[in-house]
Amino acid sequence: MDSLNRRGEACLARNVHPYGRRVRRPYIVLAMLMAATVGSVAQAPAPAPPAQPSPATVEEGRKIFASYGCYQCHGYEGQGGAAGPRIAPRPLPYAGLSRYVRRPAGQMPPYTEKILADAHLQKIYAYLQTRPAPKPVDSIPLLSK
Repeated sequence: MDSLNRRGEACLARNVHPYGRRVRRPYIVLAMLMAATVGSVAQAPAPAPPAQPSPATVEEGRKIFASYGCYQCHGYEGQGGAAGPRIAPRPLPYAGLSRYVRRPAGQMPPYTEKILADAHLQKIYAYLQTRPAPKPVDSIPLLSK
C-alpha cells in the first residue's frame, strides 16, 4: 500500500495517473471555471429601482446606509474615504452595484440577500442617486487663492 501511495504521488507529479492514464489538469480547471461562469450568469438579474425615488424612500435609504455601517468606509455622503471608494454622486448602475455588494472583491464584506434585502439595497441606491455633486474647486474661495 505504501508503494502505491509513493507511486501515485510520483505519477501525479508527472501528470500521469497511477494506473497509466494521462491526467489532463488544464481541462479539469477549464471545466470548473466554465461551470462557475454558467452558474453566475444563470442568476436572475437584480430588480431595478424606480427612476425617481420618493423623498421618504431616500430618507429610509440614508438611515439604512448608516445602520449597516456603509458610512464607515464610504463616508456619510458616499464621497469615499481611506477604506472605501467614492460611490456617490453618480453611483454605478443598479445591477452592477447590486452584483458587487453581493460578491465584492477586496476587503469589503459580502452583503448577501440574507443580510441586506433587495428592498433595502434599492433604498440605499435611491439615497446614493440623490447625493449632490461637490462644488467646483473654483467656487471655493480658500482653494482659489
